[in-house]
Amino acid sequence: MKITDLGISGYERVAHAHDPVSGLVALIAVHNTTLGPAVGGIRMWNYATEADALTDVLRLAEGMTLKSAVANTGLGGGKAVIIGNARTGKSPALLAAMGRFIDNFEGTYYGAEDVGTSTADIEQVRTTTKWVTGLPRSAGGSGDPSPFTARGVFLGLKAALAERFGSDEVRGRTVAVQGLGSVGMAVAQHLHAHGAKLMVADIHEAHVQTAVEKLGARSVEPERIFDVPADVFAPCALGGVLNDSTLARLKCAVVAGAANNQLHEPRHGRVLLDKGIVYAPDFVINAGGIVNISVEFHAGGYDEAAAHAKVGNIGEAVSAVLRLARERGIPSSEAAVQLAQQRIAAGKGAPKPH
Repeated sequence: MKITDLGISGYERVAHAHDPVSGLVALIAVHNTTLGPAVGGIRMWNYATEADALTDVLRLAEGMTLKSAVANTGLGGGKAVIIGNARTGKSPALLAAMGRFIDNFEGTYYGAEDVGTSTADIEQVRTTTKWVTGLPRSAGGSGDPSPFTARGVFLGLKAALAERFGSDEVRGRTVAVQGLGSVGMAVAQHLHAHGAKLMVADIHEAHVQTAVEKLGARSVEPERIFDVPADVFAPCALGGVLNDSTLARLKCAVVAGAANNQLHEPRHGRVLLDKGIVYAPDFVINAGGIVNISVEFHAGGYDEAAAHAKVGNIGEAVSAVLRLARERGIPSSEAAVQLAQQRIAAGKGAPKPH
């Protein structure tokens, strides 16, 4: 395997790996370990170019730093991406090679499940490195983090409703859900159980049909979900969906969803503010998964009750950020970054948790 350090400014380490035997082509980015080791998912995606993969891993790693800081996880921020089709390109040899790549980071980065990978895949990665977390329940780990992420998103969405409307009541509200993967579907299930009216879109028709049949949702073509009149737009797919084009089309009062890096550029947080749309910053509202993993990581054994209790604080965290943004007259995205930076600054020089 050939591992090449890329020397990206503002990151502690970014490396590229190519293993001709297994076919692995991957990147790992460690953004910041001030508050603890970098923990972030191993994403497998069929990127068009390696440049696209690098852009994604850098954005995701920085987002993990901010997410873990705001959520008080005692962890730093990092991410890994494997370039390839997760449905057809995955193999035990490839995952084992990914483990060897992670091992090269000697504990500064811990890998976990993400888009395109599963807890079972993480077990395979663990055959060649000990630096993984978020293991299956059968292996004593915290298991699939998506239910915890979804619960946190639901609580954060309610907090955003309260900020915008003075009530966190979901019943009767129309929510446009973009993306019905494991997290997006679980968010939709929470919303349905509490009486929301669902409009849904996904590139996989089977997911849409499930939501229509089981949750009473109405389906929308993926490209038209931005045009749906709704109380809440919930982006639960990939990042960068809030851009100049889509923001001009939104017909909602709140944006609150599970996707990472929802803003295509930081300035788009100001656009949302100017449009009067309450935005629940992505790395605050979607922290449930990393909060769940942090319980496994720090406790020396997984405690599900403790994880649920910590995830239960996400609604208040979203409320606090929205309140800070309102008091300072700044976009909520900026308020969230300021809060994260304050916590990282406070952590400099302090002993790192192990």
